[in-house]
Amino acid sequence: MHDFIAGLPKAELHVHHVGSASPRIVAELAARHPGTVPSDADELARFFEFRDFAHFVEVYLAVVALIRTPEDIRYLTYEVAREMAEGQALRYAELTCTPYTSVQPHLEGVGMPIEAYTEALEDARLAAERDFGLVLRWIYDIPGESGLPAAEATLGFALDHAPAGLVGFGLGGPEIGVPRPQFAPHFAAARAAGLRSVPHAGETTGPETVWDALRLLGAERIGHGTSAAQDPALLAHLAETGIPLEVCPSSNVATRAVASLEEHPLRAFRDAGVTVTINSDDPPMFSTTLNREYGVAADLLGLDESGVADLARVAVRASFADDGTKARVLGEIDAYVAGTAG
Repeated sequence: MHDFIAGLPKAELHVHHVGSASPRIVAELAARHPGTVPSDADELARFFEFRDFAHFVEVYLAVVALIRTPEDIRYLTYEVAREMAEGQALRYAELTCTPYTSVQPHLEGVGMPIEAYTEALEDARLAAERDFGLVLRWIYDIPGESGLPAAEATLGFALDHAPAGLVGFGLGGPEIGVPRPQFAPHFAAARAAGLRSVPHAGETTGPETVWDALRLLGAERIGHGTSAAQDPALLAHLAETGIPLEVCPSSNVATRAVASLEEHPLRAFRDAGVTVTINSDDPPMFSTTLNREYGVAADLLGLDESGVADLARVAVRASFADDGTKARVLGEIDAYVAGTAG
């Protein structure tokens, strides 16, 4: 199964741009900008030992602070793409980017113009597709902890400076103390402009946050949605509408959203008929990979190789890729399965 998963062509829908920086990438950025993040591999490993979700956010923002120039953005993006394609057999990925944390003018003394940020992203995207055969698309997300100013700025970045690869509008960061209703106008404007709604919800709060994401933000997929398992009516609604959950098992354990993999609600989602996709979230920070998450899902759901391949197909179909890309990646999955049969 391990070898089958490693070679299986895959798509990933819930993976963060900065959160995908491996120790190798973080060490390079830390060497460029010495300060609070260690550049030694062993020290980095200890740095990424999370106590809880709040501590994860603290560490995540420390890494964000290393992204200071367009060259940093370009390096990060291209090297993340390399590791996705070469180590994970990824063919398509929607990377969640948070331009608010890297872009002027609200950042005093650091940051870059949005035009430079966008140009660096797009240069890396085109290079990744050319060099690695990996199609990248962007989701711009609001860092919820920064409130309405971040929402206004992120909406402006998405509407007035949209990179060619932008497909979605999201909402990340802490959920506790960050009510979803305040962002309804921003999501309405983004959806009116053709962007797809993909907020995080129900990771560290109850199912009502998921309902808010659906009813008020027009969510077409839910990031995490872990607490949806507590509400039978919500599970039934998700199953009936086919709105997928972007499930990230190891992340949920690392941030203490669930106590253990054995207690993860993935099986409950499957049994309720909810569409689930498997994702890695911030893989190096959680000592995981997309391959490992597929292995976890196979164990939790009791899947054989055919079942795992079906998970990969679900992710492609739930993506915001164009029809041609979907058809190509689905064809690669089918060819791979046929080639490994027997």
